[in-house]
Amino acid sequence: MLKLTLETDAQKALQKALKSHPKAYVRERASAILQIHQGRSGREVAHNGLLRPRRENTIYDWVSRYQQGGLAALMIKAGRGRKPAHFPPHSGAGTSQTRANPTSQFSP
Repeated sequence: MLKLTLETDAQKALQKALKSHPKAYVRERASAILQIHQGRSGREVAHNGLLRPRRENTIYDWVSRYQQGGLAALMIKAGRGRKPAHFPPHSGAGTSQTRANPTSQFSP
């Protein structure tokens, strides 16, 4: 069973995140970490402690990330997830020639 000891300041920060953080996934992760601190097992939190079941390893990953980097480590990093299907055209030097005469590439 995983043991987690939190200082009073860390508990208050997690409780604040649990109650008022704008991102739901951060509230969920804060809840899981607080439950681990209160003595519940990772298995119990994963299966019964959250709004939807999670894998036990997911809970342990959250705790590990929190121990290494605090509340900021629970955030999803920029650049993760699905990328947009369409990127705006590149504003490089060659773009103006292509726009001025778009058929010039295909003419003999």
